[in-house]
Amino acid sequence: MSTAFQASLLDSAPEGASLGRLEHAIQRTELSDDAWVDVRPGWVAGSDALFSRLVDDVPWYAERRRMYDSVVDVPRLLCFYDEDDELPAPLLREARDALSVHYADELGEPFRTAGMCYYRDGRDSVAWHGDTIGRSAHEDTMVAIVSLGSPRRLLLRPRAGGSTIRFLLGHGDLLVMGGSCQRTWEHAIPKSARPVGPRISVQYRPRGVR
Repeated sequence: MSTAFQASLLDSAPEGASLGRLEHAIQRTELSDDAWVDVRPGWVAGSDALFSRLVDDVPWYAERRRMYDSVVDVPRLLCFYDEDDELPAPLLREARDALSVHYADELGEPFRTAGMCYYRDGRDSVAWHGDTIGRSAHEDTMVAIVSLGSPRRLLLRPRAGGSTIRFLLGHGDLLVMGGSCQRTWEHAIPKSARPVGPRISVQYRPRGVR
């Protein structure tokens, strides 16, 4: 279910990781209930070098959560950077600031925090959920995800039932969920029976959204 990380031949950047443009490069998909998803493939050029740095420099930790009558391991490693915490790479600050500028009119506030998930192989996953801890349980908001490392499928489905939408994300791709997406849709990273390499997800959120 796991495989060694393989860098993308299309993601080489001798000068290091850098951000591409957002304006006129984002593909928006309108969903039901005034939800939407933006995708910008390959937003982070040279992302494989950034991935390797984060694997080594982020203080990853394992977490256990209660599931019915037992306590189980969360199937991924985690790290959370609050708004006053120093991010582990300058490019992550640049990405947060660029997203805040680009979405200022729609979001009305900056992105503040950065959560990180390290999916080590196909056994690591995240179950169906919406980010509805805090004010995102009753307000429209945005969650921006930068994917680094090997591609994994991110699935979206309406809470009320309906077809599942699939995105393959990795090697510097950006996905932004906006409008009512966290309340009216769910997303997941499913386990994979096929060998897959490691992936890091960086999730930018406004204040009071988890």
